[in-house]
Amino acid sequence: MNDTISLRNAAPVTIEIAQAIIDARDHLSEIDGATGDGDHGVNMAKGFRLVIERLSGKDVDLREGFATIGDTLLSDIGGSMGPLYGSFFTEMSDALDGKQTIDPQLLGVMLAAGEAAIVDLGEAKVGDKTLIDVLTPSRIAVEATARDGGDLRATLSALREAAAAGLESTRDLVARRGRAARLGERSRGVLDAGAASCELILRTLADGLSRRLL
Repeated sequence: MNDTISLRNAAPVTIEIAQAIIDARDHLSEIDGATGDGDHGVNMAKGFRLVIERLSGKDVDLREGFATIGDTLLSDIGGSMGPLYGSFFTEMSDALDGKQTIDPQLLGVMLAAGEAAIVDLGEAKVGDKTLIDVLTPSRIAVEATARDGGDLRATLSALREAAAAGLESTRDLVARRGRAARLGERSRGVLDAGAASCELILRTLADGLSRRLL
């Protein structure tokens, strides 16, 4: 089994992430409607439709694909999610600069770079009922699996499982960031929309890379 994936072979994952968000538009907006404006899915889908337009037919690798996602979300999505996810993908792209393949260690580096950008912008931490409740444990799981000698398939599995658990953890949290924070205890009992889109992005990334392992 090959324990790396070339950035060139991984390029279609960018389109798969975009399509997954578009397909989940109504679901994400429904989740957002419980504590927010109910437009999270609509805004995200708008940006990722532009991503597909800009990537379709282009000969890019994963780094260039992530850079395109980052640029598009930074310039074409309003609200808080555009800057957050735009910076996330931009920093993940930068972490791949000069690399030809992804291995377990680089996957952790990539996620850590994206996470740092989001924390720097939003100042959220685990427990605040945000996408950080998905991203941080996912990054920790990837780093731990890689450090313990896990191959790329095991590392991607750890990513997928940690993201799912992180999303579910937001159900019992009280929101401390964003519009949902104004609801206080009334925000408890429902999932966070940003966490839901983050879990979907990370799951689609993990699934897409896993399919391309030899």
